[in-house]
This record gives sequence, C-alpha cells and structure tokens, in this order.
Amino acid sequence: MSRILIVEDEAIIRSALKRLLERHDHRVSEAGSVAEALALEPQGFDLVISDLRLPGEPGTELIARAAPVPVLIMTSYASMRSAVEALKLGAVDYVAKPFDHDELLETVARVLHRQASQQGEPPDIAEPGGTRQPMIGNCPAMQVVYTRIRKAAPADVTVLIQGESGTGKELVARALHQQSRRAQAPLVCVNCAAIPETLIESELFGHEKGAFTGASAARTGLVEAADGGTLFLDEIGELPLDAQARLLRVLQEGEIRKIGSVETRHVDVRLIAATHRDLQSLSKTGEFRLDLYYRLNVMQIDLPALREREDDILEIADVLLEKACRRHERDGLRLSRAARRTIRDYPWPGNVRELENALERGVILAEGHLIHPDDLGLAPATPLPSKPAPPAPALAGQAEPESGEDEDLSLEDYFQHFVLEHQDQMSETELAQKLGISRKCLWERRQRLGIPRKKSPRRSTG
Repeated sequence: MSRILIVEDEAIIRSALKRLLERHDHRVSEAGSVAEALALEPQGFDLVISDLRLPGEPGTELIARAAPVPVLIMTSYASMRSAVEALKLGAVDYVAKPFDHDELLETVARVLHRQASQQGEPPDIAEPGGTRQPMIGNCPAMQVVYTRIRKAAPADVTVLIQGESGTGKELVARALHQQSRRAQAPLVCVNCAAIPETLIESELFGHEKGAFTGASAARTGLVEAADGGTLFLDEIGELPLDAQARLLRVLQEGEIRKIGSVETRHVDVRLIAATHRDLQSLSKTGEFRLDLYYRLNVMQIDLPALREREDDILEIADVLLEKACRRHERDGLRLSRAARRTIRDYPWPGNVRELENALERGVILAEGHLIHPDDLGLAPATPLPSKPAPPAPALAGQAEPESGEDEDLSLEDYFQHFVLEHQDQMSETELAQKLGISRKCLWERRQRLGIPRKKSPRRSTG
C-alpha cells in the first residue's frame, strides 16, 4: 500500500482526491500549503501530489525539498506553460485540472511503479510474463507488437505507431519510453487534434514575448520540455503543414526556433508519433509532407483492431470490468455467458475505448450479480463500420439498422448535418460550443463519421 501526500489548498478538491486514492488502496495524508507539507516530512511518502498555485510558496518548491520522493504537479489546463516549467524543475509529471479520474489513477500508478523500479523491483514491461504489464493479450498480432516494442525501445529511433482510434497507441508509446534509455527523463504527450491550429506551433515550439497578438510573455514549448526525454505526438496526421516543417527541422538538425525568435536552440528529443490515418496517402494529396513521413517511419508498429485479437477481447473485458466495478463500488459483478458471447462476436468499431464504455454501462445498469447483453447497450444489428467515409462499397448489401438504433442515428445525422452546414462560417471552437461538446469530442466524432475538417488558409507564424 503506497503512502501519498496531497498538497492542495481547496478543501473540496483535496477531499475528493483523497477519497479517490483511498478507494484504490492508497494511504493518503493532506496538507494545504508547502509549509504544512514540510511539517509532515514528505520524504517519508512514496509520492507527493501538489497543486501548482498554493498560498505562500508554489508547489514546485516541494520538488527539491521532498527529493528523492517524486512530485506530481496539478495545474489548470490553461497553465500549460507553468506545467512545462514544473517538468524542467524536476517534477515527475503533471495532470491538468479538472482531471479525469482514470487518467490521474493511471499517472499515479505509473509514477509509483517507476519509483519502485528504481529501487530494484522488476521494471514495467509491455509483454506477457510481466506482473504489471500495461498491455493485455497474447494473440499472434500482439506478440508481434511486443517484439517490436522490445527491439525498438532501446534503439532510440523515431517510431511511428499506426492503428485505429481506441486501440491503445498511447500505451505503446509509454511502453517504448519506459523501456528506453530515457525512462528517467520526461515523457511529454500531445494530442495534435485537440489543440487549435492557431495555437499548435506555439504549444510545440514556444514563442517570444510580442511574437503575435496576445503573446504577452515568452513561452517554452513542449518540444523543449521533452529535452532529454521522449515526445509523443498522437494523431500527427492532424498537424498543420507549417508545424510539420518546424518538426522536420527538429528531426533533421535537432534544433528548434521559437515563434518570433531569430535564435535556434539544440534539443535532444526522441519522437514517437501515432496516427489512424494513412500518412503516405496524405502526402500524395499535399496534406502531409512526404519528407517528414520518411523521417517518422524509421520503425513502424501496427496495432491490431480489437476485432482481430481473438480471445484477447474477453481477457481485456475482464480487466476493464474489474476496474469499473471498483470505480462504482459494485464488487462481485460478472458477465453472463450471453454477455461474453456478445462481447466476443461484436466487431468493436471503437476498439478498446468502446469496450470500456460498454462495460461501464453494464456495471451501472446491471441488477443482481450478472451483467446481461441488454446492460451493455450494444446494437444487435450489423454494426456500423468504423470509417463510413465514401466510397464504401462494402455497405451495398447490408440491411438497414434495427429500430433500436434510430435515436442514436438521428443524433449522428443531426451532428453531421450541422457540421457540414456551418463549418465554412464557424471555427472548430465555435462549432463545438454550439453543439455543447469539447473540441476533442468534435474531432473524435468527425473521425467516426468520416466528416473531413474544413482546412483553413495556412498562415505563417514563424
């Protein structure tokens, strides 16, 4: 059982975080400031989780004063620059508030395990046989993935991970980092699709004060924050062309230049990229630089879709079900035989993420001790393909969806109609606000429904 010290001045957040961690078998102590934390002797804990902004001294003060205990910094999403600075000061990682519970728990588990590994315990491995493997499954396709990870991780080469959305590309990236020579340095993860085009270059490469309207102070980019470590760029196919050119220079010369600066800086960064798109095809249409594609594709890892993983599906389902039961405090729930057959036979267009959501529904809706197919909320008819973008000849002979899907389809039809009708007049942010969803959710639905994003005219910002 790990001992964790939470340093947070807002009592509501502190209490909620304590309850969450205690439900997952951690012993938790609390402090409201750096001074209170020091009085509790932070060196006696396994991990310190501290808010960045505290009354008195900032949370980053604990990085040195709690050493060698790792410090995980919490910061608001808008304070990305502060998070980068915290990493440079030695914070083991950061989480953005408001944080997702699963993401926070995963980060805590990763940090604690890394700390245990440094003290002589077996390292985290991404293949069968490890006691704390972050990836699950033994099918032939995954055996190939494990072998590629084991060989590529210590080689310090650029890796391109390809696979459908929800197949676990970030898990592969983390496994590559953890088994590399850079395991003790930062791993900086960036979803290129979740950052507006107008901000992506500033986020990645930083900018100088006054470089553009609104640049009231200089900013360190995420590439520089990953110096000495690993930079993971998820959905790199969504990266604008201007940013692609800057990234190419990082790979070719090991140099970055902030927006608005005439000086270059040297960085030592290992790049891992992931995409669900065909970058080579995108390069033929001018949407992706061919020279960057060749630079990225030194080592390629192809992740199989969940429907291609045979009996792995049920093994993964059992693990995800156990996690969902713990979250909702419903111990003892099991999948009925019919539910297991449904899970095994369903094609899972949304892959592991869709499976996790279905099991979450099952845990919430189940009555008694068994989860039945109806509780999972999966359509019994032939499922929709994961990429319904035209042309799609495979749909020609399929029957119309069952009436039970009408409501979901009507919502998707409305979404598609609204986006296509308004995307010429609205930005992605405005579209998301009108639909009442986040930009990331808007992007994910575009991918699922095959609605291409309207490309805005390119503007040079550097």
